[in-house]
Amino acid sequence: MTLAFPNPSRNFDKARNAVCFFGHDGVFEIRFFVEAAALADRGSRGVRMSESKCLSAFDTLCPTIHDVARVAYSHGRHSCYTLTASDFR
Repeated sequence: MTLAFPNPSRNFDKARNAVCFFGHDGVFEIRFFVEAAALADRGSRGVRMSESKCLSAFDTLCPTIHDVARVAYSHGRHSCYTLTASDFR
């Protein structure tokens, strides 16, 4: 099976300062976190982004984020991943 993202929901996790979303590989649910720093513009890296800005950036970058998540998942199948700025280079 391949990783799919049929559920468009996402939420902000304050404790992790990241946006959480889910992928599915058949019946298996995989949790992903995208760190706020990975969602920040290059000029605003290092500045704490608000929840609304993180969610808006996630929505804008969603296709790219899903592609990066698929690459991360292909390197080893786990139940949870954290995507960082270095994953998007």
